[in-house]
Amino acid sequence: MNENYGIVKITFLGTGTSQGIPIIGSDHPVCLSNNVKDKRLRVSVLVEWDGYTYVIDCGPDFRYQMLRANCKRIDGIIFTHEHSDHVLGLDDIRPFYFRQGDISIYAHKRVLKSLKKRFDYIFALENKYPGAPTVNINRVRNKSFKLKNLDVFPINGKHDKLQVFGYRFKDFAYLTDMKTLKTREINKLSGVRVLVVNALRIEPHRSHFNLKEALEFIELIKPEKAYLTHISHLLGFHDDVEKTLPENVFLAYDNLRITI
Repeated sequence: MNENYGIVKITFLGTGTSQGIPIIGSDHPVCLSNNVKDKRLRVSVLVEWDGYTYVIDCGPDFRYQMLRANCKRIDGIIFTHEHSDHVLGLDDIRPFYFRQGDISIYAHKRVLKSLKKRFDYIFALENKYPGAPTVNINRVRNKSFKLKNLDVFPINGKHDKLQVFGYRFKDFAYLTDMKTLKTREINKLSGVRVLVVNALRIEPHRSHFNLKEALEFIELIKPEKAYLTHISHLLGFHDDVEKTLPENVFLAYDNLRITI
């Protein structure tokens, strides 16, 4: 792994599933909870080191997440896949663009194609709307790439039948919306000190780890610490679930900050 970096700081911008918690109109007890840790925006993290700032995914809560984190600059956005809860905030990069200029984005070629269709005005080459941001496009393949002075290693997996990338930064790995990974991809996680994985709910799900599968995966990788994210109300109350977890496994929550 690359050694030309300082401390990596991770901020969990959102830790919820595609509808967030609380769900609109729901009277489920978790949705009615007064515990701030039970209130989850759509899943995303901020990764910072040596004065550089990158976001993994920008869903529909991106604007508020940036305000809440007091984030005034981003060097780029890295996408895991093209589902709405991971991309719909792309238009809200405009304030960064107006101050900084073009924003770099990193994604699989299929994801880039989807973004170009959904946000055609951002990617327009002619007669571009004057208020639209401009992005620098970087295609992510299943091989390492460099963000400034840090090597990033994509982790290729499946979200049901859809290809999705997780990412390893230094000794930190972030895997959301994962259900299956091949052995060669799992091997890329060897030596990871801090692992983040999705744990949607107690019951099995066709495209996400449930809690049992997430814990089995953590036991396979054996990180020093692990955090669960992409959580639905069906997993239960934050404080109750935390009491059931192994001593090195924690439920992530919005605005949690860790360093590596």
